[in-house]
Amino acid sequence: MTILYWILLIVAVQRLAELVYANRNTQNLLARGGVEIGRRHYPLFVLLHGGWLIAMLLLIPAHTPPIWPLVGVLVLLQAARIWVIATLGPYWTTRIITLAEAPVVRNGPFRFLRHPNYTVVVAEIAVLPLCFAVAPQAQVIALVFSVLNLMLLAWRIRVEDAALRPRRTL
Repeated sequence: MTILYWILLIVAVQRLAELVYANRNTQNLLARGGVEIGRRHYPLFVLLHGGWLIAMLLLIPAHTPPIWPLVGVLVLLQAARIWVIATLGPYWTTRIITLAEAPVVRNGPFRFLRHPNYTVVVAEIAVLPLCFAVAPQAQVIALVFSVLNLMLLAWRIRVEDAALRPRRTL
């Protein structure tokens, strides 16, 4: 197995583990009276992230050597992702679930950024394929999926901010 495949496998397993955790949190929040907002755009994120991984698997030649400093950036991004997830704890989901009595988190990375998880995802979608940017296909994947992700995030952030607005004023 090549370095490309190992890295893609690690990212895919991490994403699947996060989905299990997110789904458990989602079910718990809904059971406590939470309400899902923006359900229509969620499948588009699933398609985007799945397509991103599949595009790298199919289009980047298997033996493309990595650019190790960018792999290091990717590792730092994973640490940032874990920080966001740990900070939100039982409130972290891959969906927008609002719960009236839940606090609006303002500690951890939220002290510095309003949407740190989305910042990490934007960087990951560009950086992971660019770790193999000696292959021109990797550069195209980084560009195409970054643009698609930014379009979806613009929609999602508007929806999420509207859902959180009443709680931000408490």
